[in-house]
Amino acid sequence: MFTLLTAEAASFTFGQYLSTMTFGSALALLGAFLAVGLAGWGSAKGVGLVGQAAAGVISEDPSIAGKAIILQALPATQGLYGFVVAFLVMLKGGALNGSIFTLSLEQGMFFLVACLPIAFVGFFSAIHQAKVAAAGVQMISKQKDKFGTAITSSALVETYALFALLVSALLILLY
Repeated sequence: MFTLLTAEAASFTFGQYLSTMTFGSALALLGAFLAVGLAGWGSAKGVGLVGQAAAGVISEDPSIAGKAIILQALPATQGLYGFVVAFLVMLKGGALNGSIFTLSLEQGMFFLVACLPIAFVGFFSAIHQAKVAAAGVQMISKQKDKFGTAITSSALVETYALFALLVSALLILLY
């Protein structure tokens, strides 16, 4: 038979969980939050920037809509990289195996610092990649055969997000 938890019971259970967390766990979760939050924020801003450029160009030439949407999607990858790093922190810290997420101060600090490369590089590279992609949308509106150049130019900015993902992931996995 199923029973429903009351609000008091649910908050008490959550309160119990919070009381078992250590400061190290909080630092690790802060790192995961920064990885997802900053990289995701940059991606959202980037996708929006390219979307604005694409909307104007597509309204004049609907034939480039598919290419413009591909360019618009490119800055979204940094948010995905931040999510992967946050997932690794939670996996490595034990939060996904049903146990209580307790880390020492040193462990929490380590995970926080390990998340910083993708958090900051992901944020800034998504915005800069969007600027390049938006210019690419403008370029293909004038020269439809330059789509490969637009993708390549935008992908070069992506390289730095990949480096940051690699550094963050290796730090977490090799800990």
